Amino acid sequence: MIGVKKIDFQDECVDKMISLSNTSKDGIVIKSPTGSGKTIILLKYIEAYFNNFDEDTVFVWFCPGAGDLEEQSKVEMEKHMKDRVAKDIDDTLRNGFDAGDTVFINWEKVNNANKKAMTESEHKNLIDQIAKAHRAGLKFVIIVDEEHAYNTSKSQAVINEFNSKLIIRVSATAKKNNKFEWIEIDERDVINAQLITKALYINEGVTAGHITNENELLLKLADEKRKAIRDEYKNIGVDINPLVLIQFPDKSKGLIKSIEKILNDMGYSYENKALAKWMSDKSDKINLDEIKAKNGEQQFLLMKQAVATGWNCTRAKILVKLRENMSEDFQIQTIGRIRRMPESHFYNKELLNNCYLYTFDEDYKESVKAELFSAYSVKRIKLKDKCKVFSIQKENRDQDVAGLGDAEVFRRIKKFMTDKYHLTAPTKNKPMFEAGKYDVTDKIKYDVKTGKEVLTSGLLKETNTVVLTKDVKTHYDGLDFKQTMDMLKSELKTDYSTASRVLKKLFYGMKNGGKLLKLTTTEYYAFVINNRDLLKYDFREAMSQIVVDPSFKVAPKTSEFKIPEEDLFLYDDSIEDVKVLLSNAYKDYTTDCFIKGLRSKPERVFERYCEKTDKIEWVYKNGDKGAEYFSIVYYDGMMNQCLFYPDYIIKIKDNSVWIIETKGGESDSGSDENIDKYAEKKFNALKEYAKHHHINFGFVRNKNVDDEPKLFLNNTEYTEEMTDNWECIENFF
Repeated sequence: MIGVKKIDFQDECVDKMISLSNTSKDGIVIKSPTGSGKTIILLKYIEAYFNNFDEDTVFVWFCPGAGDLEEQSKVEMEKHMKDRVAKDIDDTLRNGFDAGDTVFINWEKVNNANKKAMTESEHKNLIDQIAKAHRAGLKFVIIVDEEHAYNTSKSQAVINEFNSKLIIRVSATAKKNNKFEWIEIDERDVINAQLITKALYINEGVTAGHITNENELLLKLADEKRKAIRDEYKNIGVDINPLVLIQFPDKSKGLIKSIEKILNDMGYSYENKALAKWMSDKSDKINLDEIKAKNGEQQFLLMKQAVATGWNCTRAKILVKLRENMSEDFQIQTIGRIRRMPESHFYNKELLNNCYLYTFDEDYKESVKAELFSAYSVKRIKLKDKCKVFSIQKENRDQDVAGLGDAEVFRRIKKFMTDKYHLTAPTKNKPMFEAGKYDVTDKIKYDVKTGKEVLTSGLLKETNTVVLTKDVKTHYDGLDFKQTMDMLKSELKTDYSTASRVLKKLFYGMKNGGKLLKLTTTEYYAFVINNRDLLKYDFREAMSQIVVDPSFKVAPKTSEFKIPEEDLFLYDDSIEDVKVLLSNAYKDYTTDCFIKGLRSKPERVFERYCEKTDKIEWVYKNGDKGAEYFSIVYYDGMMNQCLFYPDYIIKIKDNSVWIIETKGGESDSGSDENIDKYAEKKFNALKEYAKHHHINFGFVRNKNVDDEPKLFLNNTEYTEEMTDNWECIENFF
């Protein structure tokens, strides 16, 4: 597509959609976080569909009414897919459907339950055009954008008129439906792609005490934040004027007037263009011209819930959610309005990489927390004076360092698999692969569940799994093959072309050339598709176990690291018995920062231990990623430079410094709870760093002793088994 940045999770979603396009189910449901670029994903899918399937297809793209989403989507298609025809409903009513069309339709124009529905004659004309298209041999694929908004029987009746071969439903709040295939885009992937903010912070600046007007307080706090964000944009030379959204309940005329007065007193009015309004009534819209412009002059927007769907203003960074005995359900799309990064990348100022919610609506706040993994209450804590003088060298990747080439990747993977499966020659290796649970055949196999399954507790499951096979058809199965290759390239940490060449050298063709198997084209396709999970596991294991050749290492870049003088800490405001951890490097760092799900058990146990011992001067909890935190370079098995961020830096009262990384330990049953395949490589990198800089280090893991959680430290040689090299932490500090 023209001018579209390649983003891995979007392409992976498209690959999955293509592989499921011939599903026997009713269609595909996609849960796509607001800000993930769902319009681009759908456009990429349309392009891929026409490149791989029947051209005698028409896409019908249904959009909700608020925000003119169908026009926005149509414009995006015309911009990025100039060789494809984009139509609206009026075009179609006049000229009908043609092969290759994508028709964008606003639900308000076709849904009979809506007051703005088409006239009866127009409705009949649409049905006539659909029938005409079917007679011409055209097939329909339906896209239901923001499907939560019109997932009703009336809307389904409209969809049924098309008798489509496939229905695709997309929403940020989509729910699983057994009748549909399910694809979910992980919110963390969207964050890592820098498309949406790292975190949503709630009520920053709100402190205990008496208040006289909660709405006035929320608005003033929001305005302070807006000004801080505006100033930070100016400081880095970016012309963006941040926007505050103020969300009202449906029945709120009196509340609107009250808020308008507060804002007027603060200097924001309709007259000076600093205040805008967009309510559900189209007549009640003020100062909306150029509001989406990054430097738009509007600073506050009064809005109803209806604006949440189909509206995109990337400079919106703050949401004020007003409380007035509200009963309407939380809609995640509203939060999505403030989570987009305005330039699709993070800045070196953390203030600009987050979004902010101000509300006293406790039900709403809790629903946010339930829906967004990054939505927590936040507090800003300052560094203790004694920690400000501390500094240490951090390591950064050398961007000029590339990993190994095809030949070396091939050699290392071959050696790993030869050793693991005791392979000898390509003509003799099939039994060894099969003994390792690999399927070596020229048929594609499917495990299919049949029978009846009752999920109610206490009832029997009447199910059976049968294996189906089918002949390989390279054109048809090529999409499934490509999807598998995309997955394997990620494990090899290389591009598609390199991964493809490595796989072919290992398994495809009759020439020897050091192959592990000599497979025909159909056998090769079947082998890759049938064994995708085994290949993925083996490649990951190979990447983590291959010994790094020191001769390939290039010294990392270094820079000075100082503990940030203040930082934002997420905390669980439901905890009642809160205690200050005096050992922490930050003032007023408290036990409510132990957020279950984000903080691991070893981390929580370690920080409590630091609090109990009298040997520690201070402990600093390092961030998980970001240029402002302490990092060390390690190498994976293919000699790619990777960063990891050790969990803690601690200073002992004898002035010695320790760098600590925590990992999962052993369960009560003795099973290994460490899930990091690269733990040993990180251990060795940290060991080398500590030796070079003359400081102390250790990996810390937990296991129960006499039913009590205990910590064990290793700073000698890494072993997964917590035996001789793992000593009780009390032996060190």
